[in-house]
Amino acid sequence: MKLAIITVAGISSRFNKDIPEDEKILKCIYYENDPKNTLLYQMTTKLEEYEKIVVVGGYKYSDLEDYISTVLPEGLSQKILLVYNDHYDDLSSGYSLYLGIKEALENFSDIDEILFVEGDLDIDNESFLKVVNSPKNVLTYNYEPIYSNKAVVLYQNGKNEFHYLFNSDHGMLSIDESFKAIFNSGQTWKFKDMEILKIANDNFKENLIEDTNLAIIQKYFDLLDNEDDIELIGLKHWVNCNKREDYKLIDNYWRINHESIR
Repeated sequence: MKLAIITVAGISSRFNKDIPEDEKILKCIYYENDPKNTLLYQMTTKLEEYEKIVVVGGYKYSDLEDYISTVLPEGLSQKILLVYNDHYDDLSSGYSLYLGIKEALENFSDIDEILFVEGDLDIDNESFLKVVNSPKNVLTYNYEPIYSNKAVVLYQNGKNEFHYLFNSDHGMLSIDESFKAIFNSGQTWKFKDMEILKIANDNFKENLIEDTNLAIIQKYFDLLDNEDDIELIGLKHWVNCNKREDYKLIDNYWRINHESIR
């Protein structure tokens, strides 16, 4: 079984900045004209090869439930296992990924791979298909400049090990070892070894529960024995939708490139 996890639990604080309380919305289901032009709709339609899609929600959870049941095509909505993160406002992104992996591994015993993508991203179809079709564990990167106040940094050290850096306070970053390559993470991953993934997930629950999703991801890739089991894939079009201005850029891209699902 091929399974995907999308995390959309966050409170969308930057997206809803200066918006009246009764007009605030869950970022992944925001649209301006067509209800199909949402981050969630566009991402889930890229996952038609996946038998199950675990969506982890929290903020405005009932709105998410309504959108999935009324807007997504029936064949797609039936694939979705919706999980509620009751710590969406007091724990970091790691807890959403932890819950998604936990629900996946407890509910399905025949998983061959899990693809994880953060729910506020827009990625071009061609690049995303490379991730879907890869037979290996996948790390991704985008082509934006790396700024410490917003980038998730992925670098490869002299031992060919991959490591992540991120400052949740949006301050400076430093690398304390020699490195051979550095990338701006595409925040999309594929995991092929469910036993190792469970170890990484259990370790998060026991030791790192207040950390970001990178704690699980880093542990997983640290435990892989063979670097040849990892494929690094660049994402040509990649937008992290933090603000409504970002959504307008994404919506315009959909229209220009005819990638929007009609």
